[in-house]
Amino acid sequence: MNFDFSKEEQLIQKAAKEFADKRIAPVAGNIHRTNAMPAEIVDGLADLGMFGIPFLEKYGGGEAGYLSYILALEQLSKASAGVGMIISVNAVGLAVINVFGTEEQKLAYLPQSIDGKKIMSFAFTEPGTGSDPKQLTTTVSRDKDGYLLNGTKRFISNAGYKGPMVVVAKESDTGKATAFVIDKFCDGYSLSAPWEKIGAHGGGLYDVYFKDVKIPAENLLGQNGGGLSALKIAMIYGKIGLTGLFLGQALAAFEEGLRYANEKMHRGESIGHKFEHIKISVADMAMKYDAAKWHAYHLGWAADNYKDPLQLAKEAALSKVFVAETAIDIARISMGIHGSYGLMEDYKISQIWGDAIIGPQVEGTAPLLKIMGAGIILNG
Repeated sequence: MNFDFSKEEQLIQKAAKEFADKRIAPVAGNIHRTNAMPAEIVDGLADLGMFGIPFLEKYGGGEAGYLSYILALEQLSKASAGVGMIISVNAVGLAVINVFGTEEQKLAYLPQSIDGKKIMSFAFTEPGTGSDPKQLTTTVSRDKDGYLLNGTKRFISNAGYKGPMVVVAKESDTGKATAFVIDKFCDGYSLSAPWEKIGAHGGGLYDVYFKDVKIPAENLLGQNGGGLSALKIAMIYGKIGLTGLFLGQALAAFEEGLRYANEKMHRGESIGHKFEHIKISVADMAMKYDAAKWHAYHLGWAADNYKDPLQLAKEAALSKVFVAETAIDIARISMGIHGSYGLMEDYKISQIWGDAIIGPQVEGTAPLLKIMGAGIILNG
């Protein structure tokens, strides 16, 4: 395996970088301050095909693979973690429907969220149970036309956008977790105010309330009791997206530290050229970014080539942890290069720190993912 990228991969990476530099970066500060993503950014991403990079052409996707997806997410997320969050979560819902959906469901839901006209969500986490599948309290009960959905989901990304949502809930009669697809903003669907999280601003995060939401029988996703299988797919592909996102934060922190080391002057000479400890910091950032980059790119390659889903789950879990933790390391070193200025909101590194620090806590905490990965390794 090598990373001599194909022409298509290079073009996707270049397109993402150009859009990030020209369209996202100029408004990234405002996204951070307002925690709102401009509609023209979402529309521009849709026009570029950034919502459907790894999915089949027959549904409107680019069919370019997950390595291309990570290459694009790295560049886009470098400019705004919120952009990466929107794309990544949309892809999670798409992946679950792509694996478990009927052909009718795929034709109904994939094209609209691949072309960015509608934005997908995935809803599993709950206020009292976190992501423990054995303690779900959101329920579906059967009625004459299908199901009724009731309950609350917590920390749901993209819930404020119109589009499909994959929901995992407990069947009231069997107690089994089952997945369904619904349309957001249907009758009985409502939202909290967006959570004021410390990072990834612009990627809206909500509590979602379901009150007697009617789900047609044909919106059952997979089999009754198959909700945990849907969750496993969501976890794998969610971690692939977040690996690309936090690689973008690692690159952003590296570039900010390098820029400051070159531009900050001390008695007529840049601190990067004058002080040995700054040189060491630059080297440390470079080493850590390269390690994170190869982890992330390998994961993209693995998603395109591995046949064993268990091994892909292991790669996704451990790569996400490594890249997320390394992004924090690089941001910390970059903050050190900035000195006291890094503590000021005027400097981008303070924003990057808030974006990076959330990495080990989302899509499974770092300790949990390490335990999961170790279990797969130990069992051979």
